Amino acid sequence: MENNFIELLDANQNLIHKVCRIYTNDKDSHKDLFQEISIQLWKSYKNFRGDAKFTTWMYKVALNTAITLYRKNKKHHHTQDVDLYQNKLEYKEYDDTETQQLKLIYQAIDHLSDIEKGLVFLYLEDKDYREIAELIGISVVNARVKMNRIKNKLKAILNP
Repeated sequence: MENNFIELLDANQNLIHKVCRIYTNDKDSHKDLFQEISIQLWKSYKNFRGDAKFTTWMYKVALNTAITLYRKNKKHHHTQDVDLYQNKLEYKEYDDTETQQLKLIYQAIDHLSDIEKGLVFLYLEDKDYREIAELIGISVVNARVKMNRIKNKLKAILNP
C-alpha cells in the first residue's frame, strides 16, 4: 500500500504544485502547503476506494486541505512536523517559468475568494462542470453560474 501510494504521488505531484501555486505566494509557503497536502493524502489514502480516478481524489483532498489551512490562518499557518517517507519521496522543484500573461492571471486569481480559486483551478485543469460540481459539492447549474461570474470578475480585474 505504501509503495503504491508513493508511486502515485510521485507521478502526480505536479497537481499538488498547481494547487500550492494558487494558494501561496512564496517558496516557503509553497513547500509547507505541499507537505501538508502530502500528509493529508497519506492519512486519507486508506479510505480511497477507487470510485473516482486517483487524480480526481487528489484534487479534492488538495483543495480541501489548502482551503481549510488558509482559512484558519492566512498570515501564519501550522503544518504537521512529520517526515513523510523523505527517503522514498523526493521533492521536485516546481518549474515556475510562467509567461507575463500567466503571472497576471495568477495575480488576478489571488483577488478571488478561496472557493472561487478552487473553481478556477478545476476549470483550468479542463474539468467538466459535472466533475467540478461533484468536487465542490454544488449543482452543475450552480457551477456554471459561479464560473461565469468568476470569468466576469477576472475580466474586470484584468481590464479595469
